[in-house]
Amino acid sequence: MAPERRLFGIEEEERREVLALTRRFDSGLGPSGRRLIYVRMFAQRELIMKYNNQGIPALEAGFIRHGLPVMRHFVGRVLQISPGVEVTDEELLWREFDFVADLLADGRSHLLGERFTAADLTFAALAAPVILPRLYGCRLPDPEELDAPTAALVARAREHPAGAFAQRLIEHRT
Repeated sequence: MAPERRLFGIEEEERREVLALTRRFDSGLGPSGRRLIYVRMFAQRELIMKYNNQGIPALEAGFIRHGLPVMRHFVGRVLQISPGVEVTDEELLWREFDFVADLLADGRSHLLGERFTAADLTFAALAAPVILPRLYGCRLPDPEELDAPTAALVARAREHPAGAFAQRLIEHRT
């Protein structure tokens, strides 16, 4: 059976459920989580440079360092960052984390039961910016490197049942 059929379900009803969850996370958690972490990280210029510039040539790193204001403006426009958006985004983040925790509260191992689906993958990937997984495709900041409010956000997200679920999925993948 093709991997995409396993990720999206074999039966039509399961496929609809998987698609509904992935769309929900893509439209809510994804944009909000990205904006929230970008707003917080842009306030920590040296930390952005340390992690954004890992493994790239010195010339490119210098270009990014000097071009950060332009990049910040561009990212802000693309992500629709406006003053105070992080407050709304954080509220949405916790609603989505609570929603996922409610799904898992009955003891199931995955969002739709006992089988890993695209819904699990989507949630874990979109939760990654706020849980800063210890194991990831590249090294991410440790909470103790972050400013106090961002470190508190990451700690709370990691401790939340949904954040712990995302962390487990990401660690299992590696």
